[in-house]
Amino acid sequence: MHAPAIAASHEAPGAQVARALGRRRPRWGRVLLIASALLFLGVFLVLPLLAVFVQAFANGVGTYLRAIVDPMAWASVKLTLGVAAAAVPLNLVFGVAAAWSIAKFEFRGKSALITFIDLPFAVSPVIAGLVFILIFGTHGWVGGFLRAHHVRVVFAVPGILLATIFVTFPFIARELIPVMQAQGKDAEETALSLGATGWQTFRRVTLPNIRWGLLYGVLLCNARAMGEFGAVSVVSGHIRGLTNTMPLHIEILYNEYNYTAAFAVASLLALLALLTLAGKRFLEWRQPELRHAVRLPHDRTRRDS
Repeated sequence: MHAPAIAASHEAPGAQVARALGRRRPRWGRVLLIASALLFLGVFLVLPLLAVFVQAFANGVGTYLRAIVDPMAWASVKLTLGVAAAAVPLNLVFGVAAAWSIAKFEFRGKSALITFIDLPFAVSPVIAGLVFILIFGTHGWVGGFLRAHHVRVVFAVPGILLATIFVTFPFIARELIPVMQAQGKDAEETALSLGATGWQTFRRVTLPNIRWGLLYGVLLCNARAMGEFGAVSVVSGHIRGLTNTMPLHIEILYNEYNYTAAFAVASLLALLALLTLAGKRFLEWRQPELRHAVRLPHDRTRRDS
């Protein structure tokens, strides 16, 4: 019996069927699937994005620049970037702590913690905003106390920050939990047994292995923070120049039929989204290096044991 025939006889039946189906699969089927995917992306993603930039420059570059440098528009840009710059580091601390606790330790209430982390994915952002109104509003649970001490939360920047933190805090934790679970605890336990402190173990062992997953989560969190509309719309009060983020300012301009200015500010938000997408693509390109870095400590530990 020839060698190919012997190899085929020892091959699993499932592999033989899969190879046979692959040979018989019509090429037009693959072409149709790819064309459908590209058509969907073109109609629902590329064309709307192009329409934003076309409408933004419809009346010329001068009109576009005047809409961008408008004091109200510039105030919304600064508020959006400032809230994102404050919310992302806070979520970073929470995400690392939560992921470390869930991936490295067993404790009572672990399932409940995971459920609470996923809560913003299930709750509408508008409901989250209403909850903050109920708690911190003028007639809310602590509204009287805050009013007596001249502290404003809702219809002010603190309320916007709280709403943004609420809707974005799952992203970093959810990116880090599977990465840390895949790493296990062997590398950290080895470092601690060799005399390293907890901070040294985190800085020299854990952080290098999670750095790309951490950056990936930060990018997603930042993108969500800049584009949040529902919860922020409820707690902001829509005060021009003070509590209007970029999405809220775009809505007001559009409702006033100032389409060119609305699309001009929207183009800035789209550019920020494209930059975030470029960073996400770069991190995905580096993922093979991340997987290799994650496997190495486990392979060494198994060989040493």
